[in-house]
Amino acid sequence: MKKPKTYIDIFSGCGGLSLGLHNAGWKGVFAIEKSEDAFKTLEHNLIKKKKHFNWPNWLEQKHHDINEILENNSNDLIKLRGKIDLVAGGPPCQGFSMAGRRIENDSRNDLINSYIKFIHYVKPKLIFFENVKGFTLGFKNNDKKGKEYSTYVVEQLQKLGYSVKGELIDFSKFGIPQKRTRFILVGIQNDFIAENPFINEKSFFNGIQNNKEAFLISKNLTLNPTLENAISDLLQSNGVIESETPKFKEGVYGKPLSNYQKFVRKYKRKNGRVDSHRFAKHTDIIKARFKIALDENLTSSAYRERFQLKKSSTKILNAKKPTPTITTLPDDYIHYCEPRIMTVREYARIQSFPDTYEFKGKYTTGGKRRTQEVPRYSQIGNAIPPLFGEQAGLVLKQLING
Repeated sequence: MKKPKTYIDIFSGCGGLSLGLHNAGWKGVFAIEKSEDAFKTLEHNLIKKKKHFNWPNWLEQKHHDINEILENNSNDLIKLRGKIDLVAGGPPCQGFSMAGRRIENDSRNDLINSYIKFIHYVKPKLIFFENVKGFTLGFKNNDKKGKEYSTYVVEQLQKLGYSVKGELIDFSKFGIPQKRTRFILVGIQNDFIAENPFINEKSFFNGIQNNKEAFLISKNLTLNPTLENAISDLLQSNGVIESETPKFKEGVYGKPLSNYQKFVRKYKRKNGRVDSHRFAKHTDIIKARFKIALDENLTSSAYRERFQLKKSSTKILNAKKPTPTITTLPDDYIHYCEPRIMTVREYARIQSFPDTYEFKGKYTTGGKRRTQEVPRYSQIGNAIPPLFGEQAGLVLKQLING
């Protein structure tokens, strides 16, 4: 029996990509994630429950800043050369995001150079890199003379001996009920290509397009699921019970109404509860406002004008379409048929996490704490959908097998 292929997940978040790679048959070595909250979720699901990582003795099993590992463990990383098939993951995207303020001097943008240094130390055969669409757009005044960061990364990886290609991919075309376009970059060691002449930097993107229909058929899933397909069994009208969080209510399962729901509910949690399906406590004024928005099908601008709001990007979600890209702010969206925002579990469904994947930490946070804490909504909003991660993992495995 062949040994599973090995990878390291850097900037791993709560583990969406790692879960996808696990399902595709990869074996994790370790994961690097700065946020304690996000790492707790990854640790609970992928380390304690699935034993997915062969964690090295030289690295404490906890949340880490990549720069501290680069500084303190450079020799350990260099010793991994020739042993790691894949480095997966991309730096945090907030500084590049079109949904945010696109801050050129956001310190998180400097993590690009940390990423390059990590690749230089480990020298994996393959690289899988993900970031937001804005990563392909240049800042007007940046020190790279307007050059987009994606071009910079490609150039740096080429200097390290990789053949590299990047493309924008819309996850809604891969069975995810969300119109979410991300920049995906794949790099292959030139030496590995020389040994496997049928492989080149285009192979991944050809493979993932060619394989998607057969993959989804094998799961009994459709190519373009809608929001309703994803979450219509989680309505508040199904009934509520006391939440594990005092003074809150949480929802219960209705009958599964789509193949997508059957897929994510395949393995029920032991206690029968729906993890992280806690409803927000809206005031009567907010509920009335949401109900008017639903009844009159208001647009974001009409909603803002109707209620004389200075700032609001609130959107009513459409049951019959994939959602727009979900953000880390749950107040951005009103449920398609109930006067409330989405729950964490509904967010997770939209991102294709199975219901058995349990989220840890606070539900939300605010103010200055938003720069320090990564609550459950943010963990999911920042994640790579596991269903896409699995498809990527299968094609990457084909490449590594030559």
